[in-house]
Amino acid sequence: MPWFLLAALLAPPGSAAPVSASQPPLRVDPARSHLGFEVRTRVGHRLGGEFPRYEGLVERLADGRHRVRLRVATAEAVIPGRPRYTAWMRGEHFFDPLRYPWMEFVSEPYDPAVLAAGGPLRGHLTLRAHTHAEVLEVAPAACARPGRDCPVSVRGDIDRGRYGMADWRMVLSDRVRFVMQVWLREEAP
Repeated sequence: MPWFLLAALLAPPGSAAPVSASQPPLRVDPARSHLGFEVRTRVGHRLGGEFPRYEGLVERLADGRHRVRLRVATAEAVIPGRPRYTAWMRGEHFFDPLRYPWMEFVSEPYDPAVLAAGGPLRGHLTLRAHTHAEVLEVAPAACARPGRDCPVSVRGDIDRGRYGMADWRMVLSDRVRFVMQVWLREEAP
């Protein structure tokens, strides 16, 4: 079963909306997009990481709104140039990809004008078998067709303790920031 159909079955109640049959979904373009994260140490150092493997889909709903479904492979997360931190982050006390290989964000339906004007993007994040409502912030676009002529810039902070990543509190901040530059491409009908 394709992941996005499975995600639709697992989506929170009330989030279902008919998908437009006339407009195919948009895909996140992995060749041009960048998904990253930041964690700060208690002494103020920033550890920047990347998610090199992910799948993203923007559904065009029948009522004109859109919904994002993004799945990220936690086993491939990396902190460039820091193999020790990368190994720790891939361990059981952080992403624990052996038990939880994917993290997923499913947005609530939103007006596509948010991509141009900026604003909140509400949804549910599932990480380490915990699902919580989260809000990402979309920055105002620098072009008329965000995602196609310029990237969509998105940021959002989560409390890692809510997702079962409470270890290392003496060393790391509780906040994890997700930072994304997203390019979209049309799917063939």
